[in-house]
Amino acid sequence: MACTAFVCALTASLAGGAAFAQDAPRLSALSPDGKDACFGRVYDAAHMQSHPAQKVGRIFLLYGRDPVSRPNEEPGSEASGAGYNAYLTTTVRGAKRPDWVGGWCAEGGEDGTIRCGMECDRTLGRLKADGKGSIILSQLPRDLYLDAAATEQLSKAEYERQALGTDDDNFRLDPQPLEMCKAEFAQIDQPDQALGEPLRKRLKPNEPFCFGTDYDAAHLDQHPDQQVTSIRLSRGPIEIAANAHGKQEWPEGAAVSVSVTTREGDGAVQQRYSCSPEGDQWRCTSKASADAGCSMLTREVFLRRGAEDTITLANPSDGLPSLDLCSKLDMTGSDDKVFKLSPMALSECGLAKPEKYE
Repeated sequence: MACTAFVCALTASLAGGAAFAQDAPRLSALSPDGKDACFGRVYDAAHMQSHPAQKVGRIFLLYGRDPVSRPNEEPGSEASGAGYNAYLTTTVRGAKRPDWVGGWCAEGGEDGTIRCGMECDRTLGRLKADGKGSIILSQLPRDLYLDAAATEQLSKAEYERQALGTDDDNFRLDPQPLEMCKAEFAQIDQPDQALGEPLRKRLKPNEPFCFGTDYDAAHLDQHPDQQVTSIRLSRGPIEIAANAHGKQEWPEGAAVSVSVTTREGDGAVQQRYSCSPEGDQWRCTSKASADAGCSMLTREVFLRRGAEDTITLANPSDGLPSLDLCSKLDMTGSDDKVFKLSPMALSECGLAKPEKYE
């Protein structure tokens, strides 16, 4: 789903998103019987040929429970379906699979119009029953699937390539069997079951952990731009204590430490981070330094779950910082961006057994 790299505030005009979706009664115009409802349309080749400015060839709207159900790092997201009550999927000319967005729909006026919004205070569109069982979807934004923050940076030609067509609006969506919507959403990339449970379930707030990897000479010879020779991700008694008195739901504010040894061979450098869930990852920001001149707060790493209990640690945009940030503000080599970390004994991270500090 398009948005920004940051967690966006939920749409205030739609009563707070998740709370709205769970508490609001079903809209009778979309769900007369109170059950999940599917609407959609598939355009034939003749229609598409006569409408060259229309990109959307298939369009379906599901009003009801989450049809995508991706494991998510944000607490409560799996049970609540991210708080959405409407899911739209479209397939454009030449695409191999659909795009999709989720949002919240609520009655919008005396004329029976239903307003649908998304995160980041964006509009999904307006719905109105046509009196014959179908609904009309209008005001569909052309930049529906584009990152709101990146749109202004696109050239005109690139925007036209990525955006919906100028004729992609005022769709009449007819009632369809629920299975048709489920089949359409099933074409979307499904979560990799091999990845297992999200980090918030895999890692416990009161239990220490240690993950890491060591690179041998052969690997370093093949990657001359990689400076890291050893890396550790850990959570020990200091980090656990940092969250002991917090009231935030795990893993919001989770403290972790990252330790790195480089080719320079001048010992490991350790840095502590505070993490927050964001989609399917943890976004971790380095702790503030006592040195007011050190711009540590601009340095971040991201954690994601991997197969076989591994964790991916990455900063794909900038490369991993040198961690001793006040004295080494330069980035590490270009190959120091993504690390696959495996579970290790606590002693590998310099931690004692749990019973010594429980």
